[in-house]
Amino acid sequence: MMRTDYIQARERMVEEQLVSRGIHDPRVLRAMAKVPRHLFLENELWDQAYEDHPLPIGADQTISQPYIVAFMTQALELPASGQALVLEIGAGSGYQAAILSYLAAQVYSVERLDALAQQAQAVLQKLNIHNVTIKVDDGGYGWPTHGPYEAIIVAAAAPDVPPPLIDQLKEGGRLVAPVGPKWQQELVRLRRKHGKIIRENLAPVTFVPLLGEHGWAEDEYFD
Repeated sequence: MMRTDYIQARERMVEEQLVSRGIHDPRVLRAMAKVPRHLFLENELWDQAYEDHPLPIGADQTISQPYIVAFMTQALELPASGQALVLEIGAGSGYQAAILSYLAAQVYSVERLDALAQQAQAVLQKLNIHNVTIKVDDGGYGWPTHGPYEAIIVAAAAPDVPPPLIDQLKEGGRLVAPVGPKWQQELVRLRRKHGKIIRENLAPVTFVPLLGEHGWAEDEYFD
């Protein structure tokens, strides 16, 4: 494809996969139309980059389908001021962080796998996205140094939301995460309101596992 073809592919993706399925936040739609998803994939997958399904990015990880990325981003209800601090758990390819970069002041992302973190950071730099910082660590612990956060997004599934992440959620903040058993989870949104946590279920989903103390042990998950 030529550059104009990718732009048109993103525009079709936004109209056919997002708007038609209830994604209505104009800032989310603009970000999804702007970020070149194909650059977060291996070259041989570029022709599938704007299709409605996840794709492999190596190390048994995937880049989520565009609709899920948009749905989770919209569910964070990021303020129009663009001044939110966002914590992302599971940087993966860096695509979700790139979307968030257009909606937040700063995105702090934790990735368990060093190779993916380096690859994601390289693509973000290539795109001149400078408000995303990625570190390699166990995502279940979050990144308390920069918290509390207005929004926390988790791109890997755990049996329940890791307590350290809840602790890093600011008053009035939202946390979106997939929780539940191995092969089928529920996407949930937590809100901290007057010091209490309010939980709501959003949609059934299937995500790769969050490995570590607050998620799944590797031998437990892959047995």
